[in-house]
Amino acid sequence: MMHLITGASASGKSVYAEEQLVKAEGPDKYYLATMRAWGAEGETRVKKHRAMREGKGFETIEAFHTLNQVKLPGNGSLMLECMSNLLANEQFEIGGTDEEILERIQAGIQNLEAQTKDLVIVTNEIFSDGCSYDADTLRYIRLLGTLNIWLAKQASLVTEVVYGIPIRQKGAREHA
Repeated sequence: MMHLITGASASGKSVYAEEQLVKAEGPDKYYLATMRAWGAEGETRVKKHRAMREGKGFETIEAFHTLNQVKLPGNGSLMLECMSNLLANEQFEIGGTDEEILERIQAGIQNLEAQTKDLVIVTNEIFSDGCSYDADTLRYIRLLGTLNIWLAKQASLVTEVVYGIPIRQKGAREHA
């Protein structure tokens, strides 16, 4: 089962996603980290996320792009953190046409889904700030929007996290 979790920056989506992974069936739980730590700010974010998942029983796997090559140690549950970093790595490190980038990422997601019982994917909502951007950034925003639409169609569950509150957008509602 695929569960897509979206929200704005610092909305609580990572905490919520980790909670979903903790609740997933089976003992094998993997955290696939896609963020490259560029500079002090990046190192701080990585340290924060490592501390958040400490003691939760996740095995961390770092894969910055080409997820179609990732082989998990077992058929457990996986959290992919996060699509916005993965897309940036694919777009700016590997490159290619929009179609090539989307096809690589989609093939990578399908590869992960085939290896897992539960796949939790974190993505960002970056589309409503109303700012003007250069052409490369606009391309990135458009590609992330296209990926998020594709992921939402593939996912059994879609949850938006707003101010730490999960709001189910697709799939069965959770019971309190």
